Amino acid sequence: MLTTETVERWLREDVGHRDVTNDVPGETTGRLVAKESGVVAGLDAAVTVFDYLGVTATPAVDDGASVEPGAVVLETSGPARETLRGERVAVNVVGHASGVATRTRRAVEAAHEANPDARVAATRKTTPGLRGVEKRAVVAGGGDTHRLTLSGMVMVKDNHVAEMGLEGAIERFRERKSFATKLEVEVESPEMGARAADAGADIVLFDNLSPDEVRDGVERLPDGVLAEASGGITLDTVADYAATGVDVVSMGSLTHSAPSLDFSFRTGET
Repeated sequence: MLTTETVERWLREDVGHRDVTNDVPGETTGRLVAKESGVVAGLDAAVTVFDYLGVTATPAVDDGASVEPGAVVLETSGPARETLRGERVAVNVVGHASGVATRTRRAVEAAHEANPDARVAATRKTTPGLRGVEKRAVVAGGGDTHRLTLSGMVMVKDNHVAEMGLEGAIERFRERKSFATKLEVEVESPEMGARAADAGADIVLFDNLSPDEVRDGVERLPDGVLAEASGGITLDTVADYAATGVDVVSMGSLTHSAPSLDFSFRTGET
């Protein structure tokens, strides 16, 4: 999912047209070091950046590993100039991805205390150009990617219902989708969820409802129809929604509100 063109764009953005700062001769080694505890992700992207520059990079841990301050997560060796040119991009990508993974791990642990069977999923609220990195980070944290693109699943949302009505929208998209593609319907009340299931929804998404309302909605669904809760769910409330009996709790905040994990890159001998 990480192309050469993407890496080139990242480096061009940081290096610019004339890099005097990193014009350092010789060979060196480097270490990417955690400065705070968390869950590591994005190491494959960092390796790709250094590889593009002709620098050997080797992860010291796997994505998804929990680390403490001082832990070395990546080691490099190669030309000093190229090592320093890749340093900031690698640190930024790993820091951002690890922040997503750390937030996801916390959400998953909280949800599983209330309902071990509930999945915690991301959404399409990702940073343009970084969806692949962020979705892989969600997986590293123990979460579910949900749909990666619009082609992954048909979702009937509020605007579709406003244009065609609930049953009309479901009928239209069921006629057009592949037999292998699930159809999910976003609803705004427990009663609407039952209607969506009766009209042929495979998954019912209870959006911006309270946990009590979601629980009522889940109880109205027939066997075989999956239930999802979404809309403003936080680390403080994810357990309440998981306890309603939903199959999935989706959280846009896993990607759009995760603070970066702090890393530093050090060269030379330890």
